[in-house]
Amino acid sequence: MQRVMVVGAGNGGVALLRMLYKTKMMNIIAVVDISEKAPGIALAKELGIHTSTDWKHILCEEIDIVIEATNNQNVFQEIMKEKNEHTIVIPGTIAHIMSDLINEKEALILKLKEETYKQETIFNSTNDGMIGIDVEENIILFNKTAEKITGFERKKALGERIDTIIPSSLLPNTLKTREVEINQEQILDNGLKIITSRIPIVDDSGRLLGAMSIFKDITDVVSLAEEVTDLKEIKTMFEAIIQSSEEAISVVDEEGCGILINKAYTKMTGLTEGQVIGKPATADISEGESVHMQVLETRRPVRGVSMKVGPNKKDVIVNVAPVIVDGILKGSVGVIQDMSEIRTLTNELDRARQIIRTLEAKYTFTDIIGNSEEMKLAIDQAKLGAKTPATVLLRGESGTGKELFAHAIHSDSDRKFNKFVRVNCAAISENLLESELFGYEDGAFSGAKRGGKRGFFEEANNGSIFLDEIGELSPQMQVKLLRVLQEREIIRVGGTTPIPINVRVIAATNVNIEKAMSEGYFREDLYYRLNRYPISIPPLRDRKGDIDLLSAHIIRKFNQEYGRNINGISVQALAVLKQYDWPGNVRELENILGRAIIFMGYHEAEIGENHIPPLDIQAASHYKQLNMRNKEEKLADTIERIEAEIISSTLEQQEYNRTKTAQVLGVSLRNLYYKMEKYNLANNSMQ
Repeated sequence: MQRVMVVGAGNGGVALLRMLYKTKMMNIIAVVDISEKAPGIALAKELGIHTSTDWKHILCEEIDIVIEATNNQNVFQEIMKEKNEHTIVIPGTIAHIMSDLINEKEALILKLKEETYKQETIFNSTNDGMIGIDVEENIILFNKTAEKITGFERKKALGERIDTIIPSSLLPNTLKTREVEINQEQILDNGLKIITSRIPIVDDSGRLLGAMSIFKDITDVVSLAEEVTDLKEIKTMFEAIIQSSEEAISVVDEEGCGILINKAYTKMTGLTEGQVIGKPATADISEGESVHMQVLETRRPVRGVSMKVGPNKKDVIVNVAPVIVDGILKGSVGVIQDMSEIRTLTNELDRARQIIRTLEAKYTFTDIIGNSEEMKLAIDQAKLGAKTPATVLLRGESGTGKELFAHAIHSDSDRKFNKFVRVNCAAISENLLESELFGYEDGAFSGAKRGGKRGFFEEANNGSIFLDEIGELSPQMQVKLLRVLQEREIIRVGGTTPIPINVRVIAATNVNIEKAMSEGYFREDLYYRLNRYPISIPPLRDRKGDIDLLSAHIIRKFNQEYGRNINGISVQALAVLKQYDWPGNVRELENILGRAIIFMGYHEAEIGENHIPPLDIQAASHYKQLNMRNKEEKLADTIERIEAEIISSTLEQQEYNRTKTAQVLGVSLRNLYYKMEKYNLANNSMQ
C-alpha cells in the first residue's frame, strides 16, 4: 500500500484526509501544516495519524506520495527539490480531481449493487425458473426456482458450463440460431416435464451476449388447470343443487347484498332476481329484522326466526348460517321454510300419531314397574290371560295403570302383530258411541260419510280392542256389546247384514260394577261375560315399596322429555312420598315428580324434600280412616260409604266446581254426575 504524506491541513487538506482515510486506498503516514491549530491537524490527531509543522524531516525514501494541499507554488517547488526520485508529488488540485473520481466510482458501484439486488430479488421471487448463459455457454444466471426445479444448487451452478449442469439444455443451440422459441416442452434429466421459452440476448448493436431460458414445471400448470376445471364443476354442481332444492334459499355477500336466490325462493316470496340480487338483505322483508345482517355481525348461525317476506307477507321460518373461508367472512346462506307447509305437515303428523296410538300397542310387561307381591300377582295373572283368547276385565282405581296392562296383554298375545284399538267409552257421547264402535252404512244418518264407515270393532278385527271405563256404558249400549261378545258379529248403524269379527276384548273399569249391577245400572249377563278373567290392579297406597322403582323410572322418562340430567331422589324426599296415600295413584306420583323437575334449577342433580310440593298428609290420614271398615259392615256398603265421603270431601275442596272435582278424582264428568246423584250429593252441593 502506498505511503502518503499530506502537506497542508486547511479545508482542502481536511477533505483529502477524510477521503483517503475512508477509502483505505493509501497508508497516511503524516499530516503537516505550519499552523498547529489547522483543522486537518486536529482531525489527524483524532485518527491517530502523526502530525508536524515541518515536512522536511519527514520526507524520506519511505514516502511514496506527497500530496501538496497548500496551493502555495513555492511550497510545491521546494518539495520537488527535496524529494527523492521515487517520491511522487501530487498537487492539491489533482488530488481533488482524484477524490471526485473515486467518489463517482463508489456511487456507480453502489448503484450497480442496488440494481443487481433488485434484479436478483425479481429473479428469485418469480415462480418461473430462469437460467442465463454467456457466449461461452457458462451459466451467469440461475434463480431459486431453477434451483428448486432442477435440483442443482445455485452456488455450484453459477460459472459452470450449461451442458455439465443440464446436459439436455438447448440453450447452446439458441446461441447458434439466435431464434426465439416459445412454450416448448422439455423433459429434464430428473424426469420433470417443463414448458420453456428460450431467448437470445442481443445488445442494441446486434452483438450476441448470451441466451436465457424461462421455464415452469408443467405439473403446476396441469394442477392449476385441473383446479380451475374442478372449481367450474363445483360451481355448476352447487348452483344445480340450489336450483333443484325445494327449500327456498338466499345467499348474500359480506356486505349483506344479495348474490343468489333459487327458483323455490322466487315461488315462495313472489320476488324476482332483479328485486333481490345486488339489493340489501332487507329487500325481501315485509315484517321483521334481517337475519342475514345479524349473522354477518355476530358470525354465528341463527335458527327458527319467524318473519313475513315478499309482497304477499308470507309467514316463514328462517335459518341462516355464515360462510367463513380460512377465517374470513364471505357472506351468509339462508334457508326459508313456508309456515303454511309446516303447519300442514304438523297436522298430518299429529293425525298419523293419533292413528298409530289408536292402532298399535306401545307397552309390554317390561314397562310395568313394581316388585311388590301385589303387583307381581297382577302381572302373573295378566301374562297368563294374554295366552288365552278369553275376555279380560281390568279392575282398579284411576291412575293405577289399567291401560298399561291392556297394552302389555296384547303385546304378549298371539295377536300382537295385528291392530290394537283403544276406546274410552266415557269420552264419546252417547249418540255417537254406537256408530264409532260398530260403524255405519251409507246414508245411515244426516252427515254420514259417503260409502259408510268401519267401526272400532271392524278396525280391530283379528286384533284386540281395549274398552276403557266400560262401567260408563248406557243400558242400550250394554245390550249391543253383549250381542257382539256372544255372537262375535256386529251390525253397522243403518245396516241389516251381520259382519263376523274375531276380536279379543280387554275391558277396564274403576267403578264398583257389582254395586251398579245390584242397582240395575249394569246388566248381569254382560257382567258375567266381562268378568270371566278379572285382574285386580293394586292401588299405590297398597304397594308403597314400589315408589322407589317408580320414581327412578319416572325421573328417567322426564330427563328425556325435558332434556334434564336428574340423578335421582333423596332418602328424605322418598320418605315424604311414602307417607302419602296417593288417591291419584301412579298418575298423581308422576304429576308430583314432573312438577318437581320443572321447578328445579339446572345446577341441581337430585330431587330433595324441598322440591316436593306440599302433600295433604292429613287428608291422606283421613282417607286411611275412611278405609277402616266396621266389622259388621258389608264390603259393598263399606266401598259405597268411602266413595261417597271422598267425593263429598273433594267437592268441598274444589268449592263444588264439578269439572275440577272430576279432574282431581280422575273420573269423567258424566261418571261424577252419576255418583253424585247416586249418593244424593247433588242437592248438598247446591246448598
